[in-house]
Amino acid sequence: MLKITDLHASIEGKEILKGLNLNVKAGEIHAIMGPNGAGKSTLANIIAGKEEYKVTKGKILLETEDIEELAPEERAHKGVFLSFQYPVEIPGVTVTNFMKTAINETRKAQGLEEMPAKDMLKKIREKSELLEIDRKFLSRSLNEGFSGGEKKRNEIFQMAMMEPKLAILDETDSGLDIDALRIVANGVNKLKSDNNAIIVITHYQRLLDYIVPDFVHVLYDGKIVKSGTKDLALELEEKGYDWIKEEINA
Repeated sequence: MLKITDLHASIEGKEILKGLNLNVKAGEIHAIMGPNGAGKSTLANIIAGKEEYKVTKGKILLETEDIEELAPEERAHKGVFLSFQYPVEIPGVTVTNFMKTAINETRKAQGLEEMPAKDMLKKIREKSELLEIDRKFLSRSLNEGFSGGEKKRNEIFQMAMMEPKLAILDETDSGLDIDALRIVANGVNKLKSDNNAIIVITHYQRLLDYIVPDFVHVLYDGKIVKSGTKDLALELEEKGYDWIKEEINA
C-alpha cells in the first residue's frame, strides 16, 4: 500500500527526515512513536503532500505509484487521508454539506458522476450509526464550537465517508479524555479492512490500548530506528526514549 525508501526531507533549510524507510501493507495498522521533534508530524505531512516540506531524496510509493510530484488534493483523490492535530473551523458549512462536497470532488477527479442524493444520504446514515454519531451533530457547522472529542469524532466520520486507501492519524489522541479516546479508537477499529492501511502517529502508549497495531515503529532523529509489536510501545511507556538513544550510540 505504502512504501517509503530512504526519505530525506527538510523545512526552511533544516533537515528533519534523514533516511527514513517504511513499508505498510493493506490490512495493517502501523503505529509510529517517538519523542517531540523526531519527525513524526513531518512524515505525516510529507505523505499528504504539504508543500512547505521539501523532499531532497528518496521515494514515496502508493500502490507502486510514485506520488512525490502530486499536489495534496491529488493525493487525497488517490486515497490518502490525513487527520489533523488542530482541525480548522468552517462556519456556515455543515458537516453533511462538507462531506457531500468532498466525496463528489473526489468522484469528479476519478471521472465519475456525482453520487446520487439517495445514495449519499444512505451512506451518511450508515456511517453515522456505525460511529454512534447523533443526527444533530451532522447539521452543525464544521468544527465550530466542537469539543476536542467532537473534532476527532468528526475526523473519523470523514475517514469513514471517504473510505481512503491510506489513513494517517496524526496525534489523534492529543487532548482527549478516556471516553473520547475510546470513541475514536472504536471508529478506527471498525473501519480497518483488508483494502486499507492505517498509520497512527502518537506520543503516548495509551491510544494503543484501544487500537492494537500490527507493528510499532520508533522514529528518532529523522529515522525509524526500531520496530516491533505492541510490546515495544509498552516498553517505551515504561522506560521512555532515553534507552533508544543509548542503544543507538552503543
